Amino acid sequence: MRRELLVDAAFDLLGTAGSTGTTVRAVCQRSRLNPRYFYESFDDLDALVVAVYDRVVLELRQVVIDAIESAPADPRQQLRATISQIVEFVDDDRRRAKVLYVEALGNEALNRRRIATGHAVVEAVQAYSEDHHGPPPPGEPIGGIAAAILVGGLSELLVSWIDGRLDVSRTQLVDDATTLFAALGEAAALTAANRRT
Repeated sequence: MRRELLVDAAFDLLGTAGSTGTTVRAVCQRSRLNPRYFYESFDDLDALVVAVYDRVVLELRQVVIDAIESAPADPRQQLRATISQIVEFVDDDRRRAKVLYVEALGNEALNRRRIATGHAVVEAVQAYSEDHHGPPPPGEPIGGIAAAILVGGLSELLVSWIDGRLDVSRTQLVDDATTLFAALGEAAALTAANRRT
């Protein structure tokens, strides 16, 4: 219970004040817990902010799973549903976006976790693609390249949109991202097919 209170407090601080405002003292004040309880739950502040990041990632993972499972069995519709739910997830609570895409860059431990998570997401995208389109020929890298572009590109797209640098509606963002990412997948498949011949 205390651990969750600390994670809740750190999430709120990290998602609003950022890394500079997320200190052990601030977390303890926000959670109304004695610092002794902090160190019973976490070795240090890095361990806490990584726990915050991991919790948001798990929540987002479930959102993606639910989107795919509830969409029709069509890759493009599943892609759109996934993008739509990710956009909704970060837009409905902007603290999530800050934790996932912004604050991780300013903390070494958090950045290491972000990189590892990014690699895992790229692998998951590749696995999804292979499940629906078949495995690539041995040594064919295009699927991994496309997956990395998709994962990194979506992150940057969301940051630009949330920052207001992309002045488009949520619907247009989802529609355009779906079109472009679907085109990327088609181009990757075509490239792999051409190389086979």
